[in-house]
Amino acid sequence: MESFLGDWLGRRAQLSPDRTALFDAAHDMRPISYRDWNSAAGRAAAFLHGLGVAKGERVAVLAYNEVAFLDLWFACGKLGAILQPLNWRLTVAELVALLADAEPLVLVYGPEFAPTVSELRGRAPSVRHWIALDAATRAAPDDLPLAECDDLQPHAIPTALSPHDPWVICYTGGTTGIPKGAILTHGSITANAVNTVASWGLDQHDVAILNAPLFHTGGMNVFTAPLVLAGGSSVVCRNFNADQVYDLIGGGMVTLFFGVPTMFIALQQHARWEHADFSRLKLVISGGAPCPMPVFQRFWARSVDFKTGYGLTEAGPNTFWLPPAEVHRKPGAVGYPLFFIDARVVDDHGAECGSGTVGELQIRGSHVCAGYWRRPEETARTFVDGWLHTGDLASYDADGCYTIVGRLKEVIISGGENIYPAEVESVLAAHPAVAEAALIAAPDPRWGEVGWAVVVPCDSNLQPDDLLNFANAKLARYKLPRRVIITDTLPKTAAGKIDKIALTQQFVPAKA
Repeated sequence: MESFLGDWLGRRAQLSPDRTALFDAAHDMRPISYRDWNSAAGRAAAFLHGLGVAKGERVAVLAYNEVAFLDLWFACGKLGAILQPLNWRLTVAELVALLADAEPLVLVYGPEFAPTVSELRGRAPSVRHWIALDAATRAAPDDLPLAECDDLQPHAIPTALSPHDPWVICYTGGTTGIPKGAILTHGSITANAVNTVASWGLDQHDVAILNAPLFHTGGMNVFTAPLVLAGGSSVVCRNFNADQVYDLIGGGMVTLFFGVPTMFIALQQHARWEHADFSRLKLVISGGAPCPMPVFQRFWARSVDFKTGYGLTEAGPNTFWLPPAEVHRKPGAVGYPLFFIDARVVDDHGAECGSGTVGELQIRGSHVCAGYWRRPEETARTFVDGWLHTGDLASYDADGCYTIVGRLKEVIISGGENIYPAEVESVLAAHPAVAEAALIAAPDPRWGEVGWAVVVPCDSNLQPDDLLNFANAKLARYKLPRRVIITDTLPKTAAGKIDKIALTQQFVPAKA
């Protein structure tokens, strides 16, 4: 029994070997059975094992979504190794910091990232093996092609695992602006899958579009892992493409779709929106950022059960469910806690709030991660007496139905990506002509919200473009401020901290 804790595909291949597990959109929707997927993951496990990857070792992956990425994820499960999926939107400097944090033994990369890997080489001393997903596109001639595993015999290396053993390090942010790795264990990923299947009603006939990036917990755990548990299928797509989504929905096979608001806005602005047939869709759910109510209403007008979810990397991410009958009656609500999840709302003193009162949302359950990788102080602050302190503001009604109303944290969520002001401010402040810098959120019709930088110069010659060019080499594109405001001073609170509420009121019009 214990040997199958990490070997999901081994057990699923026994129970439903001939069911289709994956459709490979990059190769004409090639169907892959659970038997064949398990064999591929077994060969990948044997390959990694031959390189010295054992229980607890980290395997980093820098690649767009593809079947081989999923092979590696479940190969790590078989070995008890830890997957470190890397955000391909990050700069080389940001990736260097993540590699120094997790110290992976192996780094696997897609062909698009061979130039990035060339820059990383020599700056990631823990990496002993560089592996190319595409043998024809290697960053260096001696990099190993993953295709070498094709000649190996698939097998699971006997590994004793407990639910507390890490499976994935998924990076999120913090008040310091330095990314921190949430430790998703075998137990937490399993609990999220169990909660989702039991509470959302997934089954072996469901098919989900997988085009959310696999470096986010959303791509891995909203539908992908739960569907393995249920014996359903995922359509593996390289990334989001509106025409591809319409083609897949029009094919009549897809029943589930998860995305961020920016994706749904793009679909509704597309020429195919008016004539698309959504009748086969059982569930369409938005997450990652607040979703504008008009997006809900347009889907509802097409008889689509569109709703917003709530989750965070540290919690599964799936946490709530709103039954279809209540979607219109409680618009914007995230719903009720899933089967084995406790939730509560507390005030500033830690006392539980009653219905209708706004406070911090706290979550408890086996789906919650094991803390942050090598961050004991951050872990102790965030996970207290079994409760995850989310930093998000919520309330619940007399029925026990929850609604998220805001964020305690200063995170800016732009197109589903988190921007952590402290990280951006640190980069801006490093410019020799900057005395102080603050990043505030401004509404944006396309991305939901974006960052605006308010800067106090120490050199009167400072120009906004100069500052953006300086930051461009150190920050991913989505983190760059969309506007730089130069001012004489930043307002401060009584404690001497920058007053971002006052800054927002001063510089961001109500309808920016």
